[in-house]
Amino acid sequence: MGTGSYIVRGLGNPASFQSASHGAGRKMSRSAAKRAFTVDDLVEQTAGIESRKDAGVVDEIPGAYKDIHGVIAAQRDLVDVVEHLQTVLCVKG
Repeated sequence: MGTGSYIVRGLGNPASFQSASHGAGRKMSRSAAKRAFTVDDLVEQTAGIESRKDAGVVDEIPGAYKDIHGVIAAQRDLVDVVEHLQTVLCVKG
């Protein structure tokens, strides 16, 4: 929602069954995120990104997720980074 996306090319590493992460992954549960963050935090963390900014999506706040850049760096033996895309729009149901 806030740190963008990576386009990667798999390296076919047999040690990982030729797979890699499909995203950053959560560092806290949805309920923990709702307790830890407010709508004001959501507005701050998604500044410059067109998205919902209400209590219904606080659990999707960027702060509830692991750092995607660190996740990508940790799997350099699994993927080749093609491009990093910056988020400008995020649609949550």
